Amino acid sequence: MQRSYVIKPELGKEYARVSHGKGIYLYDVSGKRYIDGSSGAVTASIGHGIEEIADVMREQALKVSFAYRSHFSSDAVEELGAKLADWAPGELNWSFFVNSGSEATETAQKIAIQYWQEKGRPTKTRMISRWMSYHGITMGALSMSGHVLRRKRFVPLLADYPVISPPYPYRRPEGMSLEDYAMHCAGELETAILRIGPDQIAAFIAEPVIGASGGAVVPPDGYFQRIREICDRYDVLFIADEVMTGIGRTGAKFGVDHWGVKPDLMTLGKGMSAGYTPMAATMATDELIDTITRGSGLIMAGHTYSANPQSAAVSLAVLRYVEAHNLVEKAAVQGAYLQKKLQELADESPIIGEARGLGLLCGLEFVKDKQTKEPFPLSMGVAARVIAKAFESGLLVYPASGGLDGVAGDAIIISPPLTITTEEIDELMDLLKKAVQQVQEEVRQEVRT
Repeated sequence: MQRSYVIKPELGKEYARVSHGKGIYLYDVSGKRYIDGSSGAVTASIGHGIEEIADVMREQALKVSFAYRSHFSSDAVEELGAKLADWAPGELNWSFFVNSGSEATETAQKIAIQYWQEKGRPTKTRMISRWMSYHGITMGALSMSGHVLRRKRFVPLLADYPVISPPYPYRRPEGMSLEDYAMHCAGELETAILRIGPDQIAAFIAEPVIGASGGAVVPPDGYFQRIREICDRYDVLFIADEVMTGIGRTGAKFGVDHWGVKPDLMTLGKGMSAGYTPMAATMATDELIDTITRGSGLIMAGHTYSANPQSAAVSLAVLRYVEAHNLVEKAAVQGAYLQKKLQELADESPIIGEARGLGLLCGLEFVKDKQTKEPFPLSMGVAARVIAKAFESGLLVYPASGGLDGVAGDAIIISPPLTITTEEIDELMDLLKKAVQQVQEEVRQEVRT
């Protein structure tokens, strides 16, 4: 092959080249077909090659693709903002459009800090986040992330924002009920606020379902309700990071909807544009925007391509497609079926400790001992092996290792497009089962040796 000059995720590795996609399938240039069992990076939520979206792309490009947001707004941007305000819970009526989830979480951080400045409380600049979390790879977003392996190289440059434990029901103390565990984990936030000082803390940020750093870890009922109460008590804003969970992925419009919680700020990405264009958003309540409007009247954030008409038109078309095809409801139904199949696989596999998920955001955690829940050493690369075997068979799944204390534990995410059918889930499961069986046999032989 011709020499490549592209910096790829793994330097020196030769990657298959994608040719095209249709529905839940992708094809490489050799003609091999892959089930996109992870929607890429939990992104391609409506599937590939949808003509209606391509038509909107062309139509908008012929009008105008780029106009700088300091010069113009556009019909596409205004309509997308109105659509998101209609979708979002509570008074989250305002959208700041950016290009990626990392930018969205950093923008939420900036808005939170600026809000308190405009309120005359400039000492409230600190963020609190959880270990076993991921909010993005840029420095501000990474500072808020508790993904130990991704933080490791840059710790001297990062702020110490992750301070509390995440809810991780699979590894809760033996004998503790889910209800008590929910209160215990949420209580850590109150402890942290009191130790640091409420007058120092601007916001608390959390993913409704823990994604890349845990593998679809779902909190127990009552957890987020208690988090909301604590934030209200100490004047701390609550930021819901819905980059992975939003726009129907969990079988509700947004992950927080499962618990009836209304955030002060919410970040979106991935499924918002379904991979058809780079697009993300930070949503804020009327209270936040009204306060800043009465003060400086300017939010100090933004990027060159923020709120460009092309991406806005595409994202609006994606949301309309989700509505027209009832994909939020379908995600709940097909998610329940997928979770049932994953549980059956976990029950028969000696290396799967737990199958879990919400809607079509599902995960498998691999363990060395199902009774003690002892993880495999990361050096064995169990999750990476399953991913590789699945890829060979024509199935894409997403890595989510490092869940236990950030330095041990193997998990994968299974998150196919919301358009997937029952028959396609069966096809996906056949390939996944084959990959797991191959790896567990390899592991068995290595342990014997």
